[in-house]
Amino acid sequence: MAEQIQGIRRRIKSIDSTERITNAMKLVSASKLRKAKAVYEHSRQYLGRIVESIEEAFDIQERLPERYLLGSREIKNTCYITITGSNGLCGSFNGNLIRHVETNITGSCGNVKMVTIGKKGREHFEKLCYEIIDAHDPPADTMDYDKVIAMADPLLKKYIDGEIDEIILVYTSYINSLKQEVIEKRILPIDLKSRERNMRSEVNNIEFEPSIDEVFEYLMYKYLEMNIYSAVIESATCEHAARRQAMENANDSARDMLQTLRTDYNHARQAQITDEIIEIVSGAEAQSAQ
Repeated sequence: MAEQIQGIRRRIKSIDSTERITNAMKLVSASKLRKAKAVYEHSRQYLGRIVESIEEAFDIQERLPERYLLGSREIKNTCYITITGSNGLCGSFNGNLIRHVETNITGSCGNVKMVTIGKKGREHFEKLCYEIIDAHDPPADTMDYDKVIAMADPLLKKYIDGEIDEIILVYTSYINSLKQEVIEKRILPIDLKSRERNMRSEVNNIEFEPSIDEVFEYLMYKYLEMNIYSAVIESATCEHAARRQAMENANDSARDMLQTLRTDYNHARQAQITDEIIEIVSGAEAQSAQ
């Protein structure tokens, strides 16, 4: 009985220490989430409007350079831009995105190239046969716009040169603090049939200087950069939300376990006291009988 009580005490001490750690991590994640959510909400309208403005130029289908349109080339080599976390303890945040990519990858490994943001994604795909052409291991919230440019510009050049035939961005979309979803978005080539075209008459009267090719090449660089940067901000918000929720669940589980163990400890202690009383009474009765 004494060994059982001692074992329960050790478990209570261990879980109590874990509960303190998870509670502290929950508070830290909640603080980071508030800051990340403020940045996300502040930038969402601004970045979204820029992307929409660029997409409005795509409505001029007959003047859009053919190399940017879906169907202009056979898709042999696909590049996935994946945004994961660099640390664990965030529930299924990393696993959901990795499983989504693996499920949707078509063709052999040799036809798939990877650009990873976040160490978890790079470590996973590196173990497989996928080629990592660029990687940013620190967390997504450490990636500023200059780093996005350094990653996006060479990628678009590879597309223009024909080394890559398709660029797909995979990230986690923020719905609310309790729900996030993995989103897959084809950046290039552009599928005009999947979006509502702007049929305003003034669209076709736009003049491009110095040339339509140079203008659209500039717009494509900005389009890729803005999409990646927006996804980085949103994914960082989702990671903090997922980690806060995971730590809250772990904290609740630790408290439930502590309550159960303390109940077991009280029962074991009561049983020990009862045994001791029985031994004392039995000893006293034996002495009285003599």
